[in-house]
Amino acid sequence: MGRPHKPLLDRERITATALELVDERGDFSVPQIARRLGVQTGSVYHHVDGRDGIVELLRERVAEAIDVTALDARPWDAALEAWARSYRAAFAAHPRAIPLLMTNPVRAPRVLEQYERAVTLLGEAGFPAPAVMPALVALENVVLGSALDLAAPEAMWEVADAAATPRLVEALEAAGDHRADRAFDLALEGFLVHLRERLTAYTGA
Repeated sequence: MGRPHKPLLDRERITATALELVDERGDFSVPQIARRLGVQTGSVYHHVDGRDGIVELLRERVAEAIDVTALDARPWDAALEAWARSYRAAFAAHPRAIPLLMTNPVRAPRVLEQYERAVTLLGEAGFPAPAVMPALVALENVVLGSALDLAAPEAMWEVADAAATPRLVEALEAAGDHRADRAFDLALEGFLVHLRERLTAYTGA
């Protein structure tokens, strides 16, 4: 029997399978990956550093869709806005991965490099070091919360008795389509306005 053209198992296939499981179920296990690939569980461990290693491969896979070159733009607030929108789109494609990735420490080198660039952007703009990470984490809260919102039903409020909540019904009817996108625009705009004000306070400019 001739040798297969592709190996039965490699990091690429492990990552793709793990992401499929996360998209379907919100989590994965190494035995589940092995079963889906038709190999022994021990074979998976020959290619990855356990579950934590797979989580970091997933992080890198999802983050590949983020346009890191946006952080090269200037002024700083335009760069941050473009990066945030790309970041949201990348995670909105895999919303079930968000709880998994956001509750595990970031170790993936390519992802850390994105943070390095974001930190550099804010530092060069004039933000003092103690203010940089709170700003980035706050931005992530906006981005990832909105990415989850994109995966939610358009009608998140089901009102059985309109007479009991008439103002809510009126507000829902007035909201129209694309609620999640407009809510993200509002939150991101407010966040950037606040950062600009903070920067002015820091620099006096």
